[in-house]
Amino acid sequence: MLVRLLYASRAREPIDAAMLDAILATSLERNPRHGITGVLCHGNGIFMQALEGDRQEVSHLYQAITRDPRHHDVVLLHFEEICGRDFSGWAMGQVNTARLNTATLLKFSARAELDPYRTSGLASLALLKELIAGASVVARGGERGRH
Repeated sequence: MLVRLLYASRAREPIDAAMLDAILATSLERNPRHGITGVLCHGNGIFMQALEGDRQEVSHLYQAITRDPRHHDVVLLHFEEICGRDFSGWAMGQVNTARLNTATLLKFSARAELDPYRTSGLASLALLKELIAGASVVARGGERGRH
């Protein structure tokens, strides 16, 4: 059974480009083996990530994330059974936060900032889908992205 899980967390320490690249590289290495696809968004010390795949695999990954010392304040924003994936083109796509514009953020949030703690899970998921449609999600090395 396919599921989609969306969560937010805060970084315990500032995340630099090298650490973010390491997180994405690990996702690219491990996720295909477990049939997991998704998108990661990071900005202002906040992670927001959508994960799709088998219920047990997604659940195990989410549990590992909640124990990861790089994260705190982990909040489950949305969980649902799905018939098909929205993020099937990426073992782990990355939102290009430099391409986030005020109008897109204000469409789904009261403020022009990425803060999934202040919006509903459905609004955060809709924001990710809008970012895909606007080609703000980038593929990492070797991935087939849908842009």
